[in-house]
Amino acid sequence: MTVTINGEPRDVDPDTTVADLVSELGADRRRHGVAVAVNGEVIRRADWDQCTVDDGDAVEVLAAIQGGT
Repeated sequence: MTVTINGEPRDVDPDTTVADLVSELGADRRRHGVAVAVNGEVIRRADWDQCTVDDGDAVEVLAAIQGGT
């Protein structure tokens, strides 16, 4: 099945979870500052292991970056 992750289509296996996607993208799921939304709905970190994505879903994975001068 195909989902869109951060604007890019990607083939994933059925029963793929949000946690699986975060790991595949190389983000450290234990780190604070990582947020995930599926079809515009923010998914709580505590629910990442149980939340599966469906064909056609739009997933956004955002990582906050500290910076400044």
